[in-house]
Amino acid sequence: MGPEDNSRSPAEHPNDHEDAQESQQLLPTFNHHTGLNIIHSVAPEGESGRHGFDFVPFCKIMWKSSSQVSMLVNVLWPFAPIAIILHYGFSGLHIWIFAMSYIGMVAPANLLGFAGQELARKMPKVTGVLVETALGSIVEIILFLILIKKHSTKEDNGAAEHGNLIPVIQAAILGSILTNLLLCLGLCFFVGGLRQQSQKFHAAVSEVGTGLLLVAGFGLLIPSAFYSSLKSATVTASGSEASYGDKQLRHDTLKISQITSIILIIAFFIYIWFNARSHDSIFDEVLASDEERDRDRHSDHAKAKFTFTECVVALVISLTFVCLLAEFLVEQIPHVVDRGVPDQFLGLILLPLVEKAAEHLTAIDEAWDDQMNFALYHCLSPSIQTALFNAPLVVIVGWILNKPMDLNFEIFMIALLVLSILVIGNFLRDGESNYLEGALLVIIYLICAVAAWYYPDPDVATSNGGNLVLQVADTVAS
Repeated sequence: MGPEDNSRSPAEHPNDHEDAQESQQLLPTFNHHTGLNIIHSVAPEGESGRHGFDFVPFCKIMWKSSSQVSMLVNVLWPFAPIAIILHYGFSGLHIWIFAMSYIGMVAPANLLGFAGQELARKMPKVTGVLVETALGSIVEIILFLILIKKHSTKEDNGAAEHGNLIPVIQAAILGSILTNLLLCLGLCFFVGGLRQQSQKFHAAVSEVGTGLLLVAGFGLLIPSAFYSSLKSATVTASGSEASYGDKQLRHDTLKISQITSIILIIAFFIYIWFNARSHDSIFDEVLASDEERDRDRHSDHAKAKFTFTECVVALVISLTFVCLLAEFLVEQIPHVVDRGVPDQFLGLILLPLVEKAAEHLTAIDEAWDDQMNFALYHCLSPSIQTALFNAPLVVIVGWILNKPMDLNFEIFMIALLVLSILVIGNFLRDGESNYLEGALLVIIYLICAVAAWYYPDPDVATSNGGNLVLQVADTVAS
């Protein structure tokens, strides 16, 4: 069916009844002309023209994916079964299992993102983007939850090779945000700028995004600032503990992190309501104009689409592989760190790259097609979700599991986050981008990666951990 055929209805095409049901809006919008709440039908590109599950079309659609770059990623699928075979048949090959799991996770994550896109086509634009972003963040959530589950409380002050995975989780939280803001957005600006001199985007998208990022950065900063400002008070001149000891300081920091996490999650749901219900007409109009500017819109319309059932099947397949490979990946982290890969580099750079690969490809493809508002959504929204929901969620899960997961980040990483948010806010202020701004953002990311590689592990030096306090006490006492 071509893109011009907009007059289809379930009554005229009984076989498409399922697709018509799939097209109903999750959140009704307000019609300003009639004053009534109405349900909008799905856009033509969201209709598959089929129903149920058909294996051959399913495989063809899955292989072609959303773009040429995403299709190329599918050649990495063989690494997933190789990782499974190595894990169960050659458990001693730790580095190989990590490498195969790391590479193998990219293809299932890409399928998860593509299935999310196909599902989003069956919804209103804003709701679809939010659902697509949420599904894209599932990889990150799964990884965080497996990391906190595997964390050992026996060596809280040690590095990852001793089972202390909390520094890796904390680095991965901030690394995910930095990867989206610096690397992904930078590549979007750069790739889009190669095709045209400058690209414009709507202030509604950029202002809301940067404002929320500043709030999120503030929320993530407070526990670290609290700990850092008071840690010197826990050591006296004689080397003994002051009236406000290190143990009490750690307890209070953990409680502040837990309460802050609850507040941040509330802020996240307010953000969802703002986007999907109260101000959805603004964002819907912005994204609709982006669709009109899509350079390959007609070819996208002509592509075969997943049915709702096939979307569910693709999500189940991708989530199964992602969970398995994430489990294998986390199990090998102590061995990888023991081989010389720093904790901070692993969390800040390596893990975010693999967990966000699908979203990055989608955003870059949208920037290439001059859909900068969509690209901004796919860069800023995942960062906001990580800061306001994913990070607080892992703190609360750690609270339930009685594991001391807090938001007491390294000051080094907090400085990177705050400076990155300020740089991004400055670049978004004028409402347009070019390849120079994109190149500068990527350069900043590379500098952060170099610094993360040389940053010491928690058992060597830390700006906010207990070891530094103990080292100062020992020095003063001697």
